[in-house]
Amino acid sequence: MKDLNDILPKIPNMKWGALTNMPPTNSTIKELNKLLPNDGRWHSILGSKDSVDVDGITIRKHTKDRWT
Repeated sequence: MKDLNDILPKIPNMKWGALTNMPPTNSTIKELNKLLPNDGRWHSILGSKDSVDVDGITIRKHTKDRWT
């Protein structure tokens, strides 16, 4: 399987790019700015109700009450 960065175009001065399965909201973009490095690379982001998969790494969504 090819890497996204080999397929998708390079955009000058791009912080990061994302290929997602749903349209991002403004709050999602703010979270991704904190999460993704400022390296000009593309990332795959697959969201679901219970988790988010970023570049093959699953991050589970929890409410504040579930964190200990």
